[in-house]
Amino acid sequence: MSLIFTPVNQVRLTNVAVVRMKKGGKRFEIACYKNKVMSWRNKSEKDINEVLQTDAVFNNVSKGQVAKKEDLKKAFGTDDTLKICTEILAKGELQVSEKERSDHLESKFRDIATLVSEMCVNPDTKRPYTVTAIERAMKEDIHYSINMNRNTKQQALQVVKSLQEKIPIERAHMRIKLYIPGKTSKSIKEKLKPCFKVVENEEFSGGLEIVTLIDPGSYRQIEETISRETRGQGSVEVLNLKEMKEVEEVLE
Repeated sequence: MSLIFTPVNQVRLTNVAVVRMKKGGKRFEIACYKNKVMSWRNKSEKDINEVLQTDAVFNNVSKGQVAKKEDLKKAFGTDDTLKICTEILAKGELQVSEKERSDHLESKFRDIATLVSEMCVNPDTKRPYTVTAIERAMKEDIHYSINMNRNTKQQALQVVKSLQEKIPIERAHMRIKLYIPGKTSKSIKEKLKPCFKVVENEEFSGGLEIVTLIDPGSYRQIEETISRETRGQGSVEVLNLKEMKEVEEVLE
């Protein structure tokens, strides 16, 4: 029986994510596990061994062509493959197929629509929109294009802003309780008043206690103002993250 020899500079890998970098006039690639590259880049994965399928550096992963040591030394100033892999992983371009790219876009689109649905209501009914309704509005009303380099929350906030020009939608209000001690409580309240959407209850007994609805974006400003103005003696308590009627609203 004849033997088939595979050249020693060829390594066959399957089901890999390839990260590519051009340096010194040559192309270098590394083979990673799918879904691990982004985890490494956003620092949720810290063990590089969980990212790399092998610490070999290739000229072409799909063909199994391992890069020569002299080429690595010339391009990177070292032939330490782990150091080179780390550099390529940090600075290289992640290669994805058209199907993978399409799947990533579809998944990100859905994630953004889900977050918008969770954050917002129809201001007329105080009811949330379904994820499907938000997706349809994103496609048909504002023709939103996904930016893979921006995070989901940033894009969700942009979608809300754009949708407000087309349909009745706003951030769901947050219910909070404030305690402002001392005689200056009324003057502090006046500074905060523009942040209040609806004041539900207000009492004074040694200090001012207010239960109010606010836009979630105002929370940090309110908390910082009370802490600063009362020198840490006041407080802000979140009673409800979202004030809405839990019934789905469908866009027609």
